[in-house]
Amino acid sequence: MLSLILHGRKSLELQRCRNLLFAVNPLQYSSAFSSAADASLQDGRKGHNFTASYLVTSLGFTTKLAESISKKVSFEDKSNPQSVLSLLRSHGFRDSHISSIITNYPKLLTLDAESSLAPKLKFLKSRGASTSELTEILSKVPKILRIKKDKTLSRYYDFVREIVQADKSSSSEFEVSLPLPHGPSKIRNVFALRQLGMPQDLLFPLLISQSGAVNGKVRFEESLKKVLEMGFDPTTSRFVQALRMLYQMSEKTIAEKVNVYTRLGLSGEDVWEMFKKWPTFMTNSEKKITQTFETFSKCGLVEEEILSAFKKFPQCIGASEHNCKNIADSIETFLELGFSRDEFVMTVKRHPQCLGLSAELVKKKTEFLVKEMGWPIKAVVSNPSVLGNSMEKRMVPRCNVIKALMSKGLLGSELPSIHSVLVCTDQDFLKRYVRKYDDELLVAELMGIFTGGRVST
Repeated sequence: MLSLILHGRKSLELQRCRNLLFAVNPLQYSSAFSSAADASLQDGRKGHNFTASYLVTSLGFTTKLAESISKKVSFEDKSNPQSVLSLLRSHGFRDSHISSIITNYPKLLTLDAESSLAPKLKFLKSRGASTSELTEILSKVPKILRIKKDKTLSRYYDFVREIVQADKSSSSEFEVSLPLPHGPSKIRNVFALRQLGMPQDLLFPLLISQSGAVNGKVRFEESLKKVLEMGFDPTTSRFVQALRMLYQMSEKTIAEKVNVYTRLGLSGEDVWEMFKKWPTFMTNSEKKITQTFETFSKCGLVEEEILSAFKKFPQCIGASEHNCKNIADSIETFLELGFSRDEFVMTVKRHPQCLGLSAELVKKKTEFLVKEMGWPIKAVVSNPSVLGNSMEKRMVPRCNVIKALMSKGLLGSELPSIHSVLVCTDQDFLKRYVRKYDDELLVAELMGIFTGGRVST
């Protein structure tokens, strides 16, 4: 394990150097059964609606977050969740702690406060955990509260605490005092990842994960070695994705996956380069892969162009299973907006991700750019990545600044290129169109438009 850690540190340093150098037939049911099913669905919706409403009113969650959580857990009355919240507050948890805990572990609200949660909190406090320490640790890793055995709970809690304390200290070294050789294999493995520099936000979910990617010894070390040799950075989520993929798949399965892609015309080297960009693409079935290929073909791309799109954006593989039945509508949307068929094909070639956008979103964004702003269709075709931009966070604020400048005659009569406005960082945009002016009042006005998202008049 030590050799793997040392090897991993060397690999990470090499990778950082590279980054600096290169800056990589339906069943028929009786009416009685159908009625029962409808009632069940209605009850389910009632529970989800109540849960979402409760989270908004009791914890101040946004409607969007509350609705997302209600898909994972639901209840139809507030007695149990209220007991859980009361218990947490009685142990010193503030609303900010509780919000973090429920966001990461919503099922906590369904646990029995007195018989399940209270004994665990009491046990941890009996071991000397202060209120501030307890609230901090459990806010970061609330799922350790689902551990039933005191001994295991104690080990996991202590491990998390030592990492948190080490990150607060000035020392970059982390020396764990737990008896790792006799401790759970998961802790030993997570410790190895910690020694490679993996941050808390990636490390702690692995510690309490039930996926098994950090269980055992031999399998974990073999997978870790492969991921490190490929040059994945342990400080990134892509490292975790790659580790999970290689841990879960046997050599035979991997060989079969690679073989599917090579039969389509990709080389083995191409496949592993795609793996480095998006590890989870390797989980796609042969059916999904061929279905994606056929979908791109229906879009008008030839084999070479499809393979190029795969290599450029492996995320698109498999995604089309949801869009395949609507592919004709997708094409028609672009054509109705004024794209020629050749322009549509060029857009897909340059930005395959656009196939993952809904027809409604494509229409909304294109009409905003072409009809409201005045850029030609060809500008969108040349810069199709703008279709992936957020309307609220990027398109509207930046375009409102441009509108304001043009209304003041500060940009002349010609609209700046779509590339200079939307295909750049916020800092570059502000430097180019806001901070360049010496007039402080003007700069303040433009910053207000940019940050407030107000449409200029």
